[in-house]
Amino acid sequence: MEIWINPACSKCRSAVQLLDAEGAEYTVRRYLEEPPSAQELREVLERLALEPWDITRTQEADAKELGLKDWGRTAEDRERWIEALAAHPRLIQRPIITADDGSALVGRSEDAVRDALGRTGGGDAP
Repeated sequence: MEIWINPACSKCRSAVQLLDAEGAEYTVRRYLEEPPSAQELREVLERLALEPWDITRTQEADAKELGLKDWGRTAEDRERWIEALAAHPRLIQRPIITADDGSALVGRSEDAVRDALGRTGGGDAP
């Protein structure tokens, strides 16, 4: 399992605390320091079963500067969004957890993090 985090984010810190409390094995990726490539984003989006606009933080200053609210949300627009996320990783919703079963989810709630643990066989729980 891997978790993409921004250490300044309270949701990310809460997710990591829960993973630690459950004894989960995982790796941390500080995605602002090690931004995902466009290809990695495509792969994670497939695992999430989401579109790039679904994991975009549209209230960020970068989003407003880019005018994302006016961008289309169709198959033809998909690559433009992915390239924007790769170029501006601060726009990526967080934390993103990739589970060992091949799925992924946005772990913004305790329930979502527990879901990821269940997909991984996580922690010390029976």
